[in-house]
Amino acid sequence: MNDTERHKAIIELLRETPFASVRDLQQRLDASPATIRRDIEKLHDLGQARKVYGGISAIETGDSARLSARPYDENRDIAVEAKRAIAAKAADMVRDGDSIIVHGGSTCYQLGTLLARRNIRIWTNSMPLAAHLGEHGTCQLSLAGGTLYREPGIIHDATASSPGFFASRFFVGTQGISGKGLLESHPLLVRAIGELAACADEIVLLADSRKFSMQPRNVALPLSRIGTIITDDGLTDANARMLEEAGVTITIATIGGEK
Repeated sequence: MNDTERHKAIIELLRETPFASVRDLQQRLDASPATIRRDIEKLHDLGQARKVYGGISAIETGDSARLSARPYDENRDIAVEAKRAIAAKAADMVRDGDSIIVHGGSTCYQLGTLLARRNIRIWTNSMPLAAHLGEHGTCQLSLAGGTLYREPGIIHDATASSPGFFASRFFVGTQGISGKGLLESHPLLVRAIGELAACADEIVLLADSRKFSMQPRNVALPLSRIGTIITDDGLTDANARMLEEAGVTITIATIGGEK
């Protein structure tokens, strides 16, 4: 497959899904990582797609910017290096004896695995994290009650207004970020995040820099509610200014290796 054929295949893929990782493209196009990165650079330079951390995204126009959530099983394999670096920074914020809330999502999952054997209390609504902590953890674990929603992978009780757990920090991820705040396409996540935000002294957002290019419809929390964001070194100056103007403290997790 030559350059033109690969570029056409990538653009066609982005019509079906808003993001493709380098790994996705390697497998689909049977090309090396270096070749895929050159293709991404070329399409970005031509204005046909947008280079983002870990891969490439569609150009956002009109309703195409309102993204639907990717299945958890797919999302957990995207930008893994960034998510692990962000989770490590977040783990440094946790002290022995703390009580924390860890929301669903793949970056929060990475944080939970780092804290599994710490002397802390963790409340979570994440089905994957609860399973991991139950098998491998020694921390005190409290779980959300209610119905299991396999997508987006959380347990939620629609009849309850509060989990009855108060924490020093609420660690939360998001599908997208804009000047309006944390954005989600799934109404259940909007509701769950809003409820849990009232149960902690500080809200810490864990979000890799790709999330600033994603603009789903629903606002889960305004930026003014966020105390700290931990993101990767792909954060642009414009997005940093947006966060600072909203009063959000920025912590950067440096990613090693080539983007």
